[in-house]
Amino acid sequence: MPGSGAGPASLGPVGEHEHYFTAEPASDADRRPLRVRLAGREVEVEVARGVFSPGGLDKGTAVLLDEAAPPPPAGTFLDLGCGWGPVALTLGMLAPEATVWAVDVNERALDLARRNAAALGLARVHPVTADAVPADARFDLIWSNPPIRVGKAALHDLLRTWLPRLAPDGLASLVVQKNLGSDSLQRWIGSELSMTCTRRTSSKGFRVLEVRRG
Repeated sequence: MPGSGAGPASLGPVGEHEHYFTAEPASDADRRPLRVRLAGREVEVEVARGVFSPGGLDKGTAVLLDEAAPPPPAGTFLDLGCGWGPVALTLGMLAPEATVWAVDVNERALDLARRNAAALGLARVHPVTADAVPADARFDLIWSNPPIRVGKAALHDLLRTWLPRLAPDGLASLVVQKNLGSDSLQRWIGSELSMTCTRRTSSKGFRVLEVRRG
């Protein structure tokens, strides 16, 4: 999954996989170009070792980008666990008037996401650590491929922190692998957070869940 860190206001505790650790920005020798299709366009981005899915779009993120409801033309958006930036870049291209906060704890991932946003001219995409997001920010849209493998406790802390920051009419879209607890997570969001959580679709072994304020 794109990222995780320490504390409930970040992306959860450090996990067993390399990309969960905070990494230094990649050197010139580490970075490499990647051609990928985002928002209906072929674009070139930079990726590197030590971040989530450096070989291209992972299956879950691809499902999210294909199946989530289109973003509104403007507003304040959140990409939770941005990695090298595929979700945030897509949101920035689809809604150029929106402000997109792209959150991760992996400094290498954030460095790549910043470089990729700048290369695409997406000045309103802001890849940052969680503590740099304004405390009063409320999100009209949240898109996330959340780090399921960090465990339920860390995942629940993550969702308790960010989902309640939806604006009154906001929508969160989460992609979760079917066999990694998507149905139980849907029930937990409804019961624990008192939010409405429905299944938008199932595709390629994943479910896309939609969350709204109760």
